[in-house]
Amino acid sequence: MKKDNPKKSQLQTTNYKLLQTKVEELTAALQRERADAVNVKRRAEEDKSRMGDFYKVLIMRDLLPALDNLDRAMKHTPVVSKDGTWKQWMQGVEGVNKQFEDCFAKLGVQRIKTVGEPFDPRLHEAIGVEDAGGQVEIVCEELQPGYKIGDEVIRHALVKVKMEKK
Repeated sequence: MKKDNPKKSQLQTTNYKLLQTKVEELTAALQRERADAVNVKRRAEEDKSRMGDFYKVLIMRDLLPALDNLDRAMKHTPVVSKDGTWKQWMQGVEGVNKQFEDCFAKLGVQRIKTVGEPFDPRLHEAIGVEDAGGQVEIVCEELQPGYKIGDEVIRHALVKVKMEKK
């Protein structure tokens, strides 16, 4: 029978412990790398989404003056003639306005609520204030619509505010 060499056994135990420690270190490093890769992917998706919203805002800021002019044209429609020509023209203009609204909705653009809402300086820009003897600021008239994408305001709504009682 062979006798176990104590030095050899001690050396094997030491090597085993070293290898086990190295495996644990490499496993921990791999887990950190995997977590970093997941975080990089998540941040890239967030950046992509933010970049898309950024370009939407740029485009919307260019389109809004045209939409404002269309709204003004609709508010100043001439009286309907007997042959109905102005009525047909107005229906066409309303159709164009509806297309704008549908396009904005697809882009995630929302019109800011105004009349009857509490004044919010993050969403509204007050042009005038009517004092009705109250303490609560309520929007009473919209002078120009405001728009937002998510929480980002593209353009503040221009409004008149009325001081109402609670």
